[in-house]
Amino acid sequence: MRCKLYYVHDPMCSWCWAFSPVYEQIVQRLPGNVQLITLLGGLAPDSSEPMPQAMQEFLQTTWKKITERVPGTQFNFDFWSQCQPRRSTYPACRAIIAARAQDVKHESAMIKAIQQAYYLRAMNPSDDETLLTLAIELGLDTEQFASLLNAAATQQQLEREIELGRSIGAEGFPSLILECNGQLHRLRYSYTDPAPVLAQIESLIGPG
Repeated sequence: MRCKLYYVHDPMCSWCWAFSPVYEQIVQRLPGNVQLITLLGGLAPDSSEPMPQAMQEFLQTTWKKITERVPGTQFNFDFWSQCQPRRSTYPACRAIIAARAQDVKHESAMIKAIQQAYYLRAMNPSDDETLLTLAIELGLDTEQFASLLNAAATQQQLEREIELGRSIGAEGFPSLILECNGQLHRLRYSYTDPAPVLAQIESLIGPG
């Protein structure tokens, strides 16, 4: 039986960053008859406005909460003093689509680069300048990347992925949804152990 595993995420979602080590283990151990499909969730639309102080404080509290709940997850709190935060994740999402357009292998590399820039390097992925810097560091065709980053077609692809994620029942990020025999199953997951997801997949897809 061929099944699809949808991973719905946002590169600037701090819980997705916390989940990334377990997610990588899940991907490595997926059964051969399960196709992985990643979808961008689009956490926050484009905005040039500074992030309200209350939102900044909420996110810093969230980061601290994550370090307590998911041991080993690191955050560089210098971001909040060195950058001008904006509640805008669409640029980072479009950067992943622009990287993917050059080669699908660049998708995961760009996701990781954005997460590390945001959470470890105190760089702001809401800024095109940061995203272009990451494209250069990854060795991408930067001229092509720059032309795609804010292209209408890239935004349309992002909107399609957001809509698909919603239509299959993604609630928050990250979300893992398995499609088998036309049925959708939202999977429960642990931030510290890949076993619960893998067990649910094995149970739902059955033998062979």
